[in-house]
Amino acid sequence: MAYGVKIAKGDAYKRAAAKRRHIRIRKKVSGTPERPRLVVTRTNRGITAQVIDDIAGHTLASASHLDGSVRGGEGDKSAQAKQVGALVAERAKAAGVEAVVFDRGGNKYAGRIAALADAAREAGLKF
Repeated sequence: MAYGVKIAKGDAYKRAAAKRRHIRIRKKVSGTPERPRLVVTRTNRGITAQVIDDIAGHTLASASHLDGSVRGGEGDKSAQAKQVGALVAERAKAAGVEAVVFDRGGNKYAGRIAALADAAREAGLKF
């Protein structure tokens, strides 16, 4: 079945493949008030995470590499992703969220995505 994403060459092909993976994942993953969706958005420069209730259409918590406590931090991008994961888990717990559904956004579960997820689990968020 086609997902409506054009096939291109080079970097555009990689983006199209990630978009197809994301569409395929979103068919199965949806956030509810009991288990909202933890969405990870990865760019070349940084990483962002949001906890979203899809039924109400609200963002319950979010964290980014641009937050003040993360921005001036030491380490590489994986260390930055760990800080973002811990921060979003802390904010989600403050909002009353105990468990989430993980949405990797079409990215492979490795590197920065895995580092963020592991840090969120260590901070007490259940997947």
